[in-house]
Amino acid sequence: MVGGASGLGEAIAQGLAQANARVVVADLNLDGAGHVAQMINEAGGRARAVQVDATKKQSVGEMVQAALAELGQIDVLVNSAGVTKRGAAVDYDEEDWDRILAVNLKGLFLCCQAVGKVMIGQKSGSIVNLASVGGQVALPGSVAYAASKGGVVQVTRTLAVEWAPLGVRVNALAPCSFATELTKPIYADPANYEFFVRQIPLGRVGTPPEIVGAALFLASDASSMVTGHILAVDGGLLAQ
Repeated sequence: MVGGASGLGEAIAQGLAQANARVVVADLNLDGAGHVAQMINEAGGRARAVQVDATKKQSVGEMVQAALAELGQIDVLVNSAGVTKRGAAVDYDEEDWDRILAVNLKGLFLCCQAVGKVMIGQKSGSIVNLASVGGQVALPGSVAYAASKGGVVQVTRTLAVEWAPLGVRVNALAPCSFATELTKPIYADPANYEFFVRQIPLGRVGTPPEIVGAALFLASDASSMVTGHILAVDGGLLAQ
């Protein structure tokens, strides 16, 4: 579970544990990952925290080795690490662009690549990436985030086709706006909040527990004939 220290990643980590999965909670924020792992263990689940910088290949490799040492094999990878920053495209900061693409796209690919090698060796495994509705429709004011999530969609589809004959499924979730620590600074501006809510037919943003069922479906054998799919969890946004 990469990016499991907070937000949607935390909710999915806890959902996996409640479904009797042994969970490695990996995050750059080791204290946050440790807190999530502790909550899982105290609730009767099984979890361990590992620090990872998903933008660094060596760090990702160390995370994979730690997971294998803990689990023996890796059946599911969930990639939830992500950052964002809003700004007008005409003067968007280059450093912000580089950081967002590095975490959201490069980091996700490095994790897919490293865990994918393990799963190909096992001839089994399910990868669930966190994309976004922003990977499929325009998000004015979020050009770097939208670009990164569009990349996640295409990485997901490409890996699904390449790895299907090798026993590995790759899918993605495409949530709309959800109330998390990542979005709290954005929603602090009432105009921003109203902008996002107006796009969602259900008339509200999502909450982290509402992503869990879709994640468990894609992670489990319940979706054994599903690969290369982008599952919207969006309150009807993409149906318009």
